[in-house]
Amino acid sequence: MISPRYFIALLLSLVLLSPLGIDLFLPTLPQIASGLKTSVSHIQLTIPLFLLVMGVGQLISGPLVDNYGRKPIAILGLILYLIGCAGAAMATNWPLFLIARVIQGMAVCCTAVVAFSGVRDRLAGDDAARAYSFLNGSLNIVPALAPLLGGMLAQYWGWRAPFGFLFLYALVLMIVVHYGLPETRPPGTLKSALFPARTYGQIVKKPAFLAFTFSIAGALGMVLTYVSLAPMVLMEQARLSPLSFSLIFGGNGLWIMLMSAVANRMIPRCGRPFCLLIGALSMLMAGMVIVIEPYLLAPSVLSHWLSYMLPVALSVAGLAFIMGPATSYALAPFQNNAGVASALLGFIQMSGGAGGSLLVLLLPLSPYAALGLMMLISGLLSTLAWLTSLKIKGTLTSINSH
Repeated sequence: MISPRYFIALLLSLVLLSPLGIDLFLPTLPQIASGLKTSVSHIQLTIPLFLLVMGVGQLISGPLVDNYGRKPIAILGLILYLIGCAGAAMATNWPLFLIARVIQGMAVCCTAVVAFSGVRDRLAGDDAARAYSFLNGSLNIVPALAPLLGGMLAQYWGWRAPFGFLFLYALVLMIVVHYGLPETRPPGTLKSALFPARTYGQIVKKPAFLAFTFSIAGALGMVLTYVSLAPMVLMEQARLSPLSFSLIFGGNGLWIMLMSAVANRMIPRCGRPFCLLIGALSMLMAGMVIVIEPYLLAPSVLSHWLSYMLPVALSVAGLAFIMGPATSYALAPFQNNAGVASALLGFIQMSGGAGGSLLVLLLPLSPYAALGLMMLISGLLSTLAWLTSLKIKGTLTSINSH
């Protein structure tokens, strides 16, 4: 049996396929558009589409993981990722590039479900919460470093180079997974239909599952809102250069990693409910601060980047305390349906977070008010998750999927 650290490192390598598939090629959007003779908006469209395919696809990959095992679906996802990377690197027009990105989205919906199911298979309680917190926290190194790496690759070898790098990463990872990833599907795992609507319906009838899952979706929605508004606020209003923006944007990712490490240490000492409470209060405080800043600060002070990033730092610290405990609580009752439950959680997390962020951004609000509203919503949802955690006594081990 492999060590827990090696096992978590393997799962992290699988989880990284998703953010790498987005952040690595961000600096090359204009070059890709020029190379494919299309508009930048067309290339940007592949980002939400990638996330949408990833979210919806988990509803199918979840049952596959339970029916056929974690390892075979991980290999399938990596094969699809290789096809998607090769297609994007060799695309000669926008439709071919779009198809390649859709295939990549299909790939990561497989690998993400495998990773989170694997944690549920091997760990429980505080240990699972720490693992989920580590996985989510480690993801934030990607926005910190991937754009810089992607830009350097493109500078020397053109816009196709980042996809070549992703192809090599996936190829090496597939070899490692083939030889080093154990099959962790529990013997009593229940088989289910390709799209087990009845089982999904039974899971969403569990109020506790919804409370914890929506708190995760709210936190993700806050991050997506921040990322969407950051270029306009920091570069147009605060007049930061692209390099300064990249450094501050990356520094925030490192800050989340640090807070995730702190949360990992606090979970066994203080308990998951306490960490959820810390996360909820951080979100609510950040939301209130950023909403009232325009009314209290002079325009010259408000235009400084710190007026935006300090509340963001407080809110993402809250996110670090929410993700691990909420994920472990949401999946804990479903020992024999871990794949299906992980898939449903991923779907709600992705679609709920993206949908909530989009709705807030469409409202006629200033950037500060829009982000503040999303922070407050996330804080309220996390407060509900905290109250729910106080009522958790026992656990359910399975749901009948017949």
